[in-house]
Amino acid sequence: MEALVFTERTTIGLDVHARSVRAAALDTVTGELREAKLGGGTGEAVEWVLAAQRDFGIAAVAYEAGPTGFGLARAVEAAGVRCVVAAPSKIRRAAGDKVKTDAKDALLLARMLRMDELTAVRVPTITQESARDLVRAREDARIELMAARHRLSKLLLRHGIVYDAQAWTGRHDAWLRRLRVDGLDGAGVGTLAAFDAAYDTVTMTLARRDRLDEQIEQMARDSEFSDVTRRLACLRGISTLTGFALAVEIGDWDRFTGANIASYLGLVPSEHSSGESRTQGGITRTGNQHVRRLLVESAWHHKPVYRPGSTLQQRWKLAPAAVVARADAGNRRLNRRWQVMTARKKRHTIATTAIARELSGWCWSLATMDA
Repeated sequence: MEALVFTERTTIGLDVHARSVRAAALDTVTGELREAKLGGGTGEAVEWVLAAQRDFGIAAVAYEAGPTGFGLARAVEAAGVRCVVAAPSKIRRAAGDKVKTDAKDALLLARMLRMDELTAVRVPTITQESARDLVRAREDARIELMAARHRLSKLLLRHGIVYDAQAWTGRHDAWLRRLRVDGLDGAGVGTLAAFDAAYDTVTMTLARRDRLDEQIEQMARDSEFSDVTRRLACLRGISTLTGFALAVEIGDWDRFTGANIASYLGLVPSEHSSGESRTQGGITRTGNQHVRRLLVESAWHHKPVYRPGSTLQQRWKLAPAAVVARADAGNRRLNRRWQVMTARKKRHTIATTAIARELSGWCWSLATMDA
């Protein structure tokens, strides 16, 4: 997130919804206020902004990040007006203000922009947003596949059927198909229909996930994210898919430091301190949930004894020697941290989170180092 410095004369706040935009323009010299209710089209909002700028003077625009995306910000910037997409969680609201309307929200944005009290989120380019859409589609497929497999296994469990070996392998799939042919030990027609629906969902979702994996692998080989992806993949537990997702979701690594990236990802302990009392709780869980999950999963891979295998060594060949050396140091450090925490009998959840927090710093180091 970026700090702001207000230099224009006019501040414009936009409360943006799917089908409407509430606008408020404030002349910071005369105090004159102009408000309007606009349609949901980007073009109409840009025209209103330009009209306010002609009447009041050079303007800056602000609206909250949300489901409407960044198209409006790009259109406003293309028209020659600075646009700030504000982080909603950082907007201060009076505790005693119990009336919330679109008009008040637009005016609040205009006033906070004037006082430099907004925290801007990074607006991705169209190419970057396209890559992010691909990564998040793959994440959706993963979640849906997990849910579909869960439904199928629990359907069988209700009928006393349990697969004792490793599930969701080729052998498990063959076992499921034989089970269907055998009629599920005389189960009724409804149960067979439910099994077919659940099995088809698993098969189709798996195929969709695999297609997305192929698209990600292709983009990871030749895109603006390729270099960072190869660097991150030098760390144990970060595959090409994971490295590409981290590169896409973080985007501009230079806006962070090794000390604050974990805070951005919600991997630092929450705290409530007052006077002589200092109380720390669980991690804050703010920021990018997808990146946080990927780092926690990757942290588990640093627990076994560190012996660089053929797969990791093949990834090292694609990265600069200085990056490989630092990644190797990171792998050794994280493995030692696991050993220390295991010796202290730390709970696995706490240890994994701590390793993930440090891993985020090593990722930042590899992504930003000159090599």
